[in-house]
Amino acid sequence: MITQINSEIVKNLVQPLPSSHKGNNGRILIIGGSEKYHGAPILAAKMASKIVDVVYFFSAITNNEIVKKMKSELAEFIILTSVDLPQYIPLVDVVLIGIGMEQTKETEDTINNFLKYYPEKKVVIDADAIKMVDKSFLNRHCILTPHAKEFEILFHLPATSENVFMMSKQYHAIILLKGQKDYVSDGEDLWENVTGNAGMTKGGTGDVLSGLITALAAKNELCLAAKAGVFINGYAGDRLKKKVSFFFNASDLVAEIPYVLKELTE
Repeated sequence: MITQINSEIVKNLVQPLPSSHKGNNGRILIIGGSEKYHGAPILAAKMASKIVDVVYFFSAITNNEIVKKMKSELAEFIILTSVDLPQYIPLVDVVLIGIGMEQTKETEDTINNFLKYYPEKKVVIDADAIKMVDKSFLNRHCILTPHAKEFEILFHLPATSENVFMMSKQYHAIILLKGQKDYVSDGEDLWENVTGNAGMTKGGTGDVLSGLITALAAKNELCLAAKAGVFINGYAGDRLKKKVSFFFNASDLVAEIPYVLKELTE
């Protein structure tokens, strides 16, 4: 049986306490970026920085110039080096990996080494990293966020709601299949999301979603973060459609989502 996600899911999210201080409301790490897709981690970081207290970012040494450009565009994150990573990974609540990375041996090694050495760390696996992940490393601490093609490449199965449930159950991971309708499963239940519209086919909206889910996962259970994130992202798109029809982009989503969170949590 498929359960439809509704706005009540957002009320289950942990809210910041008035007495909280820096770090109490989440620390995340984004591992991603490439020469070709340098905008993807920027969008994810911009989104996440509106929710969590600290956003760390790491990219490959060959992307140092990209990192410098990112730093000039966004002040709300802290750049890490490869020397820093072992020290900071234990400090963060969740890691987003793969966003803006290309399908290379470096990407394959990055994702699989991370899963091998940090099996207990919450992780959101996105973009080309999905195509290259070693499924034997997947566990209940993982969220996969594939679109249909990525799902088919990883699992060698059609991207259907039934297969989302089956693969989630087999690999013990949370799977969010993105599409006209979105499907989320934890291997025990299956949920459907119908928020969103054709204005969200533009590049970058999935990067915003990944940043949002990662931020929510910092202080919430992974499946809740996936369900709430995909609902909120689509709901924000629907609000924008009412204002400007289909003429909005990923940056507009980043700006709109805080208003959605305010509306749905009050």
